[in-house]
Amino acid sequence: MTEKTPLLIIEDDPALLTQMTWAFEQYAPVRAGEREEALAQIRRHRPSVVTMDLGLPPRPDEPTEGFQLLQDILAIAPDTKVIVLTGQNDHANALKAVGLGAYDFYSKPFQPELLALMIERAFRLHALQAENRKLLARRTPGVLGELLTRDPQMLKVCSTVEKVAGTNATVMLLGESGTGKELLARAVHGLSPRRDGRFVAINCAAIPENLLESELFGYEKGAFTGAAKQTPGKIEAAHRGTLFLDEIGDLPSALQAKILRFLQDRTLERLGGRQEIAVDVRVVCATHQDLRAMIAQGRFREDLYYRLAEIVVSIPPLRARKGDAALLAHALVRLYAEEHKRGSLTLLADAAAAIEAHTWPGNVRELQNCVKRAVIMAEGELLRAADFGLAPRPEGETRTLRDVRDEAERDAVVRVLSRVNGNLSRAAEMLGISRPTLYDLLNRFGLKEASR
Repeated sequence: MTEKTPLLIIEDDPALLTQMTWAFEQYAPVRAGEREEALAQIRRHRPSVVTMDLGLPPRPDEPTEGFQLLQDILAIAPDTKVIVLTGQNDHANALKAVGLGAYDFYSKPFQPELLALMIERAFRLHALQAENRKLLARRTPGVLGELLTRDPQMLKVCSTVEKVAGTNATVMLLGESGTGKELLARAVHGLSPRRDGRFVAINCAAIPENLLESELFGYEKGAFTGAAKQTPGKIEAAHRGTLFLDEIGDLPSALQAKILRFLQDRTLERLGGRQEIAVDVRVVCATHQDLRAMIAQGRFREDLYYRLAEIVVSIPPLRARKGDAALLAHALVRLYAEEHKRGSLTLLADAAAAIEAHTWPGNVRELQNCVKRAVIMAEGELLRAADFGLAPRPEGETRTLRDVRDEAERDAVVRVLSRVNGNLSRAAEMLGISRPTLYDLLNRFGLKEASR
């Protein structure tokens, strides 16, 4: 015999509780009449769906206890679909409950057939989301797996990286600080035939000019005071692998000439040495500076630029990546909550909207620091805009598909999907459309995979 699925019914009216228990016998109804009993049943049964009355003891005429219980349930089991039962003239509290994370609301009086349809949809959505999580968990993560994005520009960057990785072309990555240039450089290496070789990174801006040459090219014993033994440089260390020259725009003029010669001949001489050493290395470089402007100012060699810029990949800043800030924030909250043993933390809608609205001048690195600080310092299990030091975004700024057309429609769908972390029911509600219409838009814009 198939075991029935538990359905938690939270109701302080004994007559209505009995009626609902009989009406939903196709499930395994679990009953609770007050907050502590309800939380005990949540921990024991982990139900996928909960129906609850907002008016609970000790103040059944006020929604305070119900709101607190709703937040407690979602803190313990964030994926649970909570259907709030309200009075006919209690629309404001119903909307507040949805804003706190409730799946939906149902206005009394109790009609079994209508509420049964809502419960069935909630169970179906929970099962679909659980299956998607299992599929994602079974996926073998690729070298670009750390890079989360739904933005068309960034998806194009990923596609370019995948295409050029299998070649031996020199790649130049352009982008602001914190946009993920080293992550993409490692992806170029990881997807290439050189993946079993070393990935050697050196930051040209972080090493003093008088030491950078020896770091890159190595030195022979006695080449200078303190050179006690023969030491290969970073270029040699990357033999049959990939050399990543970060902040190439800060490379001193004298070294620009030596790097150019190495790129032309693929040979080098250590400091104090006379022997030419052949090195098989793939070069990837990155900078946040405008190299063409530096060429015009005489600060960067034009011939070196064209040697390094066989393939140029421009990485958009986070503020230009539609929906990615909220998408990354959801993932980072889970990552840092696990890392700092904070249990299950939930990013609320006001926080996701505020994160999306912020310009993030420090890009992904700034977002990472902001989320980590919020996770460590948060008092409860629910993260609000204030926990990130951000002002809540007015609800009126949410875009709907009635206000936009063509490309604007796609932008609105991508942003809202990220804000609600892929919850299609919430996304449809925020966009002011039905779920079938949202499915049609996902197919039309090629966003079906991104919504999973």
